[in-house]
Amino acid sequence: MASVRGRRAFLAASAGAVTALGLAAPARASAASGAFGRYGSPSARLDERTLYVHPRGAGDFTGVAAAVDAARGPGYTLVIAPGTYREKVLVDATRTGMTWIGASGNPRDVMIVHDHANGTPKPDGGTYGTTGSATTTLGADGFTARHLTFANDFLRADHPEITGTQAVAVKVQGDRSAFEGCRFLGHQDTLYADSTALGIFARQYYRDCYVEGDVDFVFGRATAVFEGCHFRTLDRTDLAGAPYGFVFAPSTAVANPHGFLVTGSRISSTAPDAFYKLARPWVASSDPTARPMLTVRDSHLGAGVDTVAPYANMSDIYPWRDQRFAEYRNTGPGARVAAPGNRPQLTAAQARKVTREVYLDGWTPWGRGC
Repeated sequence: MASVRGRRAFLAASAGAVTALGLAAPARASAASGAFGRYGSPSARLDERTLYVHPRGAGDFTGVAAAVDAARGPGYTLVIAPGTYREKVLVDATRTGMTWIGASGNPRDVMIVHDHANGTPKPDGGTYGTTGSATTTLGADGFTARHLTFANDFLRADHPEITGTQAVAVKVQGDRSAFEGCRFLGHQDTLYADSTALGIFARQYYRDCYVEGDVDFVFGRATAVFEGCHFRTLDRTDLAGAPYGFVFAPSTAVANPHGFLVTGSRISSTAPDAFYKLARPWVASSDPTARPMLTVRDSHLGAGVDTVAPYANMSDIYPWRDQRFAEYRNTGPGARVAAPGNRPQLTAAQARKVTREVYLDGWTPWGRGC
């Protein structure tokens, strides 16, 4: 866990500093040095539906939320200059086909961050809840993001009075949502890969992304493909022993043939060896018939993964063995099959049907640069 100093203090620190969540200080680009890179500028706009965001006034807007509010209709592009944008952002269902681009090409330079948790009190009473805790909520179909960091810097150590510590960096609900070279930073419930309703099977694609956290930090009911991604489990000082947490917590609807697919990726850890479970099933009260689905294949699993019991129950009413969990041709110390009955493996014939093409069903975001 990060120090009590928290991540917010770090954002004003020197560029050489590092925190548990990897929030490097943003580059201080100016308009004169080309804050928007090769993506034009307000005076040389790529097209009428390209809007520019710059924290110190060199763009159309100084915040991402204001730019989203101005993008009324489909097909807008937001070019976001280096900076830390401390705000909450909502893309509603009407803003389809939206693209966000980190102008520098380095996701560390552009951060959208806030610090609400499930149990954080709301000004008008009550608490935010898990969904309301999200820094960014993406409810529109056809959303694309490149080279950005989505973060929630809520820290348990800073708020011992809060027991609901789920703190979402981004909640993704739209179909055909694609992320390339993005970072998702948090602790519990970092990346919420979801859909707009139980009967909607939203397709999502994450390529060359970085995700870190501790408890259920990739979760939800979407059909989500993670290709070439890096998942990092964090150390914790608030627990005396294992397990520290769980990487995945899918909640796939029973009618959905495709849940989470992790392929060509890796899992590393800052925690002691074997202190993390690979996954546990999430059967939410809103969908008690869910049958969570996760396949991890052709990936490198570091020593942080418990090889004896890599899966666990979230509730004994819904045992993980009754769900759709499987692995195939994984490598690394965390992939060792120490107890065969605890590590279901696909056959070669089964694996041929577990691919990005099958899961995304005619949508090919990798063929057009995400």
